[in-house]
Amino acid sequence: MANLVWHTKLRIHLDLTLEDLGHEEHEGLWDMVYGMDRMYSARAVPVAERDLQCGGVCQEAGVVAPMYLRMRNGRREAVHERREDEDRHSVPVSDEHKAYQERILRAAEAAGFRGDSEVRTRVGRSWIQTDTLIEGVNGLRVGWEVQLSTAGTDGPRSVRARAAKAEKNGITPAWHTDRSDYAHRHDTHWTRSNNLPAHVIAKTGDLRVVSGFRKLDFWHCDLHADHPCPHGVRRCGKYHATPVPKDVLFDDLVRETAAGTIVPVQFRTPNKTHRFWATHADHNRYKDLLDDEGQLPAIPEDVPTPSRASHNRPTCRPELTATSSEATTPKTSQTSPATTAGLLAAQPTAPALETIAPQAAEETAPPDPEPSADAAPSSWETLVERQREPTLRETPFTS
Repeated sequence: MANLVWHTKLRIHLDLTLEDLGHEEHEGLWDMVYGMDRMYSARAVPVAERDLQCGGVCQEAGVVAPMYLRMRNGRREAVHERREDEDRHSVPVSDEHKAYQERILRAAEAAGFRGDSEVRTRVGRSWIQTDTLIEGVNGLRVGWEVQLSTAGTDGPRSVRARAAKAEKNGITPAWHTDRSDYAHRHDTHWTRSNNLPAHVIAKTGDLRVVSGFRKLDFWHCDLHADHPCPHGVRRCGKYHATPVPKDVLFDDLVRETAAGTIVPVQFRTPNKTHRFWATHADHNRYKDLLDDEGQLPAIPEDVPTPSRASHNRPTCRPELTATSSEATTPKTSQTSPATTAGLLAAQPTAPALETIAPQAAEETAPPDPEPSADAAPSSWETLVERQREPTLRETPFTS
């Protein structure tokens, strides 16, 4: 049986729990629909041709499930034609699932918040059923969904679709699980505890949430930062936020979400949107950071800018200097092989002059080579003489 019926001819949903079926503008709607269904039955019209289908679980699952109407003990009922369609509405609830629902209610009531389990909320022509709905401050409603079995990712009954539908109608979705693979899904704000038996979950001891709650670390993107720049550059000079995992007790999470001090956060990165819970203060700082686009205040004039090492190649390149010197030398000025050999022999091969005594330095210093008479002075000779003169005049360091 189901309480929500879809009328294929009128194209409306009929909620049998309401006196006017959810359509107060149509007076006597129930009498008309029920009377027509009884006439079909009297004429042996098949149920599949009576214009009534399941408008709840079956329709959301994409299944066409014909129905008929009846009155039992003064109560309106819509009955499925097939048993398999009826079984689709009765999902077995595990003991662990019940234990979580009881604990959520107990934690909320201890903080002064009201709540109830298996709550149906009317949404237009459809409805939302929540495992445990908590009434928080200032009209805040937190809908806890305990998902301990396999949850779909696509379709009208998927986690994303159900969470979006609840959020659109003023219910903050809070999904809790004990499966580790759900921690990597970002279709809703998941929280996770360890896989525990029902009697442990039902106890009043600490139940720790090991995934789904984050602390936002705000930092300046400079050379002293520990985190890499999220924009893929060396350092952009802006402020960034990095979520850091942090444990929280399950009872505290239930109370703080109802009080509005822990809120859902959508943390955007270049490749993905991460969904988790954080404190209200961290959420406000993150919003301010996005609004300001990470801009930094201007540096005061009296504060010196710290020096830093350069990753560029050195600009002093002697080989380019020598090449430029050759380029400026006239083509008529050539250095003979004999002169080149004399210049090479004139290079000091002894230890540095700073490591020997002054007298020894004078004795061991090689005499100046006499240039060849037929060789004109060149730029190479001038360069060598300029390099040798300061070295010969240096005074050795003595302590």
